[in-house]
Amino acid sequence: MENLKSCQVYWLGEVEYQRAWDLQNRLAERIAVGDQPPTLLLLEHPHTYTIGRRGGREHILWPPEEIQRRGIAIFEVDRGGDITYHGPGQLVGYPLLPLATPGWQGERLPQADFVGYVRKLEETLIRALAFYGIEAFRREGLTGVWVNKAGGEFRLPVKIASIGVKVDARGVTRHGFALNVQPEMVYWQGIIPCGLNGVQMAAMGDWLSPCPPVRDVAEQISRVFQTVFKIQMEWQPSLPDFLNR
Repeated sequence: MENLKSCQVYWLGEVEYQRAWDLQNRLAERIAVGDQPPTLLLLEHPHTYTIGRRGGREHILWPPEEIQRRGIAIFEVDRGGDITYHGPGQLVGYPLLPLATPGWQGERLPQADFVGYVRKLEETLIRALAFYGIEAFRREGLTGVWVNKAGGEFRLPVKIASIGVKVDARGVTRHGFALNVQPEMVYWQGIIPCGLNGVQMAAMGDWLSPCPPVRDVAEQISRVFQTVFKIQMEWQPSLPDFLNR
């Protein structure tokens, strides 16, 4: 990542999950051969459950008729992690970065590089939340970002952001992070978040009133991403023309 000089940033608004997945795949192909700069997609999804490589549908708690009634799409995807929720009011970020050197092909990226990338995503989210006065942290052995929520005499760690990524055979990252800004939290009740029994989810709106719009949080994430990854962020007005062909 030390060789990365700039990253194009796109705010897409609300995008169907399949459309965003297709965009990632097409952009990653171009990035791998040097025809597209590193890219960060920032967006929201309609109500969606995604199940990563470590997950299963047994972690969906609502029956099929409730899923259908609420209009929730379900996707089994190739990222790490278990099941998570995406929906309006949640900021989703898909960084498409070439972690490997140009022309590299291998079975797996070195574990240290992969873990280092995930830690930088966590650091970006932690610093962005600090800007809004929310103290967030990592938890040993648990990927993602957590905050303390008062509960009686105890301070209960609750999860405010999830991370699930993939690095493809050419070393380009896919998928990314999801930060709860002010989504409808009831949708988390339909799953066992991240496959962790007993985990509770939180949102920035639990601490902030008024809560900033998702687009404003996206801009702050971009500024922090630039600092943490040491890469110049360049906002773009629209997606590259080749994606419209």
